[in-house]
This record gives sequence, C-alpha cells and structure tokens, in this order.
Amino acid sequence: MRRLALAASGVFLAAVLVCSQGAAARTQAADDDGASVGTVSVGELPREAVNTLSLIAEGGPYPFEKDGVVFGNYERQLPQHRRGYYHEYTVPTPRAHNRGARRIVCGGPPRQTDDCYYTDDHYASFRRIVE
Repeated sequence: MRRLALAASGVFLAAVLVCSQGAAARTQAADDDGASVGTVSVGELPREAVNTLSLIAEGGPYPFEKDGVVFGNYERQLPQHRRGYYHEYTVPTPRAHNRGARRIVCGGPPRQTDDCYYTDDHYASFRRIVE
C-alpha cells in the first residue's frame, strides 16, 4: 500500500513538472502575442484533471478515442502557435454520459509539454495550469 502511495506521488510530481517547464519563457510568450488567460494551480484542479495530467505525463493510455487529437485554437484564446502545436485531452466529468465539457489542452511535444491549460466550459475560457 505504501509503495502504491509513493508511486502515485511520483506520477503527480511528474505531471506538475511536465506542465511547469520553462514557465517564465512561456508567460512572456503569452504576453507577447496578446492571448490572455488566467491561471489555476494543480492543487485547485479537480481530481479527474490531476489524473488526466498524470496520463499526459505517462503518454497514455487515454480513456477516450479523441484524447491527444490536435486542438485548433480557432478562437485564439491561447497563445498563437503553428497548427499541430496544441493537443486536447478529456477530463472526465462524474455522472456525465458523454465526454462532458472539461478538457486539458497542452502545447508542445507529447510527454514534455510546454504549457497546459484547463477549461471546464468546453473551450469558452482557459486557465494556464501552474504548480
């Protein structure tokens, strides 16, 4: 049981590190291109979002077929990058009979993402995930 708790702690720490690499450079980049989003700490995220971050850090497997597909950023709410930079992942919603509205969108290479963003309103707004 203790080993399981230690392993879970390690996965959580890896997820935090994946989402926090180069935060200062990315914050400046976000300011430079005009995209304005708030922030949310990993500790403030729902448990399901933390689990999704762990799956992203591990490279899957993901519970939904569409997890990992390219996110287009058509509304330009996130900092501008080339097509294919952002990928989206489902954050399961308890008692929902479909994928629900919650997502994590990460930019950069899979498993070593530059930035991750959380939305609980199906892309109407985003918050950058910070430590």
